[in-house]
Amino acid sequence: MASPAGRCRNAAAVLASTSRYRRALLAQLGLPFAVASPATDETPLPGETPAATALRLADAKARSVAADFPDALIIGSDQVADCDGQLVGKPRDHRHAVAQLTALSGRTVVFHTGVALFDAARGTGQTAMVDVRSTFRDLAPAEIEAYLRRDQPYDCAASVKSDALGIALFVRIESDDPTALVGLPLIRLTDMLRAAGVALLTPPA
Repeated sequence: MASPAGRCRNAAAVLASTSRYRRALLAQLGLPFAVASPATDETPLPGETPAATALRLADAKARSVAADFPDALIIGSDQVADCDGQLVGKPRDHRHAVAQLTALSGRTVVFHTGVALFDAARGTGQTAMVDVRSTFRDLAPAEIEAYLRRDQPYDCAASVKSDALGIALFVRIESDDPTALVGLPLIRLTDMLRAAGVALLTPPA
């Protein structure tokens, strides 16, 4: 069960994110973890590709809380939406969300999700990138309005809340790790945890 940041400094695992979506995903693995807020500037670097931004920030988020959790395995993740090489951010409000989805209607967006596992005790880390190629339906203005009023995805990249009605925005999704679209690629993270010695699939005692 997750613990609030600051209450579990000796936690075996820490999620360096305040995202409620990533917290819910990680909880599915049954791994006890604490939650910490990373102090990371998410501004892309000059000339940086969207994929490189996601991977760099995932690693930076994990490392940014290591001083508070010196014995933990720290998980960081970041997602950047990419439409023809252009970063598509979070909409902030309804007006921007309408503009985003109108522009993305009928187009394909790649959601780059970077994930990092930093072993604070050893000072070593693993990183990986998982892409989800997502093709939007041709969306009518009334459909966009109905979706936004229902999901209010203003804290989601490209206005997509895929764990709710947002899944209906797409005609096709292509990925080897579908949880990446929500913000934390669990299949890849499970591989990293296994490499770090954490066995999630253990027989009952």
